[in-house]
Amino acid sequence: METVFSIILIIVAITLIIVLLLQARGSGSSLFGEASSTFRSRRGVEQLLFRITIVLAVIFVGVAIANVRFS
Repeated sequence: METVFSIILIIVAITLIIVLLLQARGSGSSLFGEASSTFRSRRGVEQLLFRITIVLAVIFVGVAIANVRFS
């Protein structure tokens, strides 16, 4: 059972990293992390990536807790 949780944890972690990198690539043209002075709302793919990131983070934490609980 511990191996199954570990495999799921690795898959979720890799997917979360990929989604986070896609978000960083899609961010604006701010140089060296400067804050933009205009307010922008998330739309389309950016909003989808944001929601997928939240879901994957919750799944990651849940699987990690389950891994500790059942090992």
